[in-house]
Amino acid sequence: MKCPACFNELSEVQVGSVKVDVCQGGCGGIWFDAFELQQVDEQAEAAGDHLLEISRDHTIVVDPKRKRECPKCEGVKLMRHFFSAKRDVEVDQCPNCAGYWLDAGELARIRAEKSQTAEPSKTISGEVIRYLYRLKTEGKSSVQ
Repeated sequence: MKCPACFNELSEVQVGSVKVDVCQGGCGGIWFDAFELQQVDEQAEAAGDHLLEISRDHTIVVDPKRKRECPKCEGVKLMRHFFSAKRDVEVDQCPNCAGYWLDAGELARIRAEKSQTAEPSKTISGEVIRYLYRLKTEGKSSVQ
């Protein structure tokens, strides 16, 4: 498979339970098939740490504005969009196979962004939801 950014040959790398394709010795980008990125995009997922250290050739200059082709789907252009509502990291995704292309450094930025937005204190437990539901439904029956 060819790198969509610098056309180097991609190398398959085992990371935890998934195999990803990396542009080792080239631009340092990573190809994730559908649902693979979600297995390494958080800092707590230690398997993804290895992907932060991909060897790359710093003399290779990648044009981020150039439309790239999906390395899996012949003739399909990747769509560039923000990874999250924070609009910090732009990624390329295939509209056909749902794979992701991340340029060098984007995985680290996604992981950092996710660690900043994780606020467990703002989550509502199932117990609280059931309690509120009981309050609401019991209140209606006593009014009638």
